[in-house]
Amino acid sequence: MNPQRGASLFGYGVHHVQLAIRPAGEDAARAFYVGVLGMTEVEKPPELAKRGGLWLRTDALELHLGVEAGHVPSKKAHPGILVADLDALAARLAAAGCPVEWDADFIGYRRCYTRDPFGNRLEFLTPLGD
Repeated sequence: MNPQRGASLFGYGVHHVQLAIRPAGEDAARAFYVGVLGMTEVEKPPELAKRGGLWLRTDALELHLGVEAGHVPSKKAHPGILVADLDALAARLAAAGCPVEWDADFIGYRRCYTRDPFGNRLEFLTPLGD
């Protein structure tokens, strides 16, 4: 156990993070999340599939993209996604025409931000070596 993280009575963990997309945005989402980020789309349960959107998984990460009419992305709220090869991911994002904003203000980590096709902010980070 990491003493800096603490432990609760409840055993918390993250199953997934949900981000909003605009109606009929599934193709743009697939192009970015599958085509650029390399995630895998997984089938949604039939009752949830009726709502639109899509679910994505890769490694230890699961994202759910839910349709929201009138979606306005948050300026600050974002998932912080750990990445093994941050430089390769940043290069892939840049090659796909996605903006990459580097930020050196998080001690112990290298990180950058981008935005998905819906304006959702995504943080990618990797711990600095010892």
